[in-house]
Amino acid sequence: MGVLQITDSKIVFQRRDEMAVLEPYGPDILRFRASPSGRIIEQNWTLLPPQSSDCQFELHDHKAVIKNGKISAEFWDNGKVVYYKDGQVLLAERSEMAFFMGYREYRQVGGDNYRATVIFEPYPNEHFYGLGQEQNDLFDLKGSTSQLLHKNTKSSIPFVYSSRGYGFLWNNPSVGRCELTNNHTLWEANSTKQVDYLVIAGDTPGEVMQKYGHLTGFAPRFPAWASGFWQSRLRYETQADVLNVAREYKKRGIPLSVLIIDYFHWTEQGDWKFDPAYWPDPAAMCQELREMGIRPIVSIWPTINPNSENYHYMDERNMLVRTERGLAGIFPFYGDQTYIDPTNPETREYVWSKIRDNYYNKGIQSYWLDEAEPEIRPVHFDNLRFYYGNGEEVGLLYPFYYNKLFYDGLRGMGENEIISLTRAAWIGSQRLGALVWSGDIPSTFEALRMSVKTGLNMAMCGIPWWNSDIGGFWGADIESEYFRELIVRWFQFGLFSPVMRLHGARKRIKEQGPRPPGLKEPTGGPNEIWSFGDRAYPILCRLIELRERLRPYIHKYMDIASQTGSPLMRPMFFEYPDDEVCYPLGDQYLFGEDILCAPIVNRGQTERSVYLPEGEWVNVNDRQTYQGKRFVNAHAEIDQFIAFVKKGSRWLAVFN
Repeated sequence: MGVLQITDSKIVFQRRDEMAVLEPYGPDILRFRASPSGRIIEQNWTLLPPQSSDCQFELHDHKAVIKNGKISAEFWDNGKVVYYKDGQVLLAERSEMAFFMGYREYRQVGGDNYRATVIFEPYPNEHFYGLGQEQNDLFDLKGSTSQLLHKNTKSSIPFVYSSRGYGFLWNNPSVGRCELTNNHTLWEANSTKQVDYLVIAGDTPGEVMQKYGHLTGFAPRFPAWASGFWQSRLRYETQADVLNVAREYKKRGIPLSVLIIDYFHWTEQGDWKFDPAYWPDPAAMCQELREMGIRPIVSIWPTINPNSENYHYMDERNMLVRTERGLAGIFPFYGDQTYIDPTNPETREYVWSKIRDNYYNKGIQSYWLDEAEPEIRPVHFDNLRFYYGNGEEVGLLYPFYYNKLFYDGLRGMGENEIISLTRAAWIGSQRLGALVWSGDIPSTFEALRMSVKTGLNMAMCGIPWWNSDIGGFWGADIESEYFRELIVRWFQFGLFSPVMRLHGARKRIKEQGPRPPGLKEPTGGPNEIWSFGDRAYPILCRLIELRERLRPYIHKYMDIASQTGSPLMRPMFFEYPDDEVCYPLGDQYLFGEDILCAPIVNRGQTERSVYLPEGEWVNVNDRQTYQGKRFVNAHAEIDQFIAFVKKGSRWLAVFN
């Protein structure tokens, strides 16, 4: 048995080979840390300082008790911790180790680091949501396992919301795993100095997410320019290409908020500047775009290789990600690339100076942060050395500090409307203006179906700014009937996404001719809304026009997200937590409080079942009113989408 004490407003537990601390970390939040090293480290990673809270403690013969608002916990002298809300068990540690081995398992992996595992009891009918984004076709994560690891299309944020009324945050940037299976709930870090997790109690999902926001930060106020339609493709090769596309949208009278300049507009990876051979006057280009009301965004990669003019300066000053074994190259893409190390403050300062001089001062105030995981091959984070430590221990921090580089740089220039389109995120990325997208997913109906669930799980990780490539990223033949149907259905989903952005690497068409010589990465096929045939074009125009009418509604709920953490794109249970039918519904969602969206995600489909929660709901297509708390059948031809609006809402008029 161990020894329990109450000291400095915390419960301290000690026994041979383990020390643990249980303490408040803001109202209704408890934080647990434990280590076999005999000491607890003050290492908050990306957590914000806690708000003050009023706690009560009790010390009994075999346990200590802490009460912090709605949450309480018992810490037993055998090492077990049990958490409660309103006298009911929320979750409890369990032992699957050998007899008398305790409730946490550690295996030394070098120095002061351990592989640390914590296991909790499973509960029937519990539902889990969150864990970032992953193309696994799952909404309710109960019964699943997941690596805690960033890859292209996979962004691990180790937070889950439980239908039992709590949020659980695994505060550890180590590569690891999470098992939300029927026999247990397990969290494991491959290399860490201590176990560190927080439990948040709340009466509703919105209440839990607001407290999570106080822990990790809220998204800034959503910029006014960002709620419209974004145009992108892989890729515009020249300054003339960009301006011709912008002028064509203007000529056709189609509202365009953002036009994105994708990768390889640069001289070399790691130079961070326009290639003057193809981009002779970026400042003039940006000026013309802004006069048309279009915001230019430029893709920035964190890759760099010895051919870059910045490589040797940065390499000699340890500003680059290094390897523990072997050569420096960790990503083979037009040469052996390594990455900048944004966990190093000097790296962030130096790279921003290049971005400022070569982009910002020419009129680019927003950036697309691609390769933000970072993408490495093979995916062996233990071979990476960062300023903060070995990649196995701290590697999941990378996208947070990559975002921070741009957020701090822009704030230093006096900018307040900051959005960075990024391919990966971590705990707290939302407070740095991260607009996360789902990565390089295929152009298939299956990927569209998975994207709905992905966006909802990201919303339950505190990331309200999210989107997917409309149409998917790769494998699309824009002349095929399959894709022309897919692009319309994906556009309809994009209409009801936090950001409506068209992007993709389309197959080249015969009219484009052979690939031009001299370009490392030539363009793919056309990807503007007039590129997909005469049937699709007027449908897409109407969807963009409807998006324009929805912009005040979008900003209303984006402002709410910035203040409370309640996302614009909401799972059904978010507003109706007492309705058990809502918990498995991953193919429909609420867009704010008044609009219910049920995307069509299967080829050839024109009908589907939709669950309407409590209240009265109006179908935007036929204007029929339906009583809620039941399933209804809804119909939508290719030029229609399925959505319902709360009866009496003024926003129904938007859909005229």
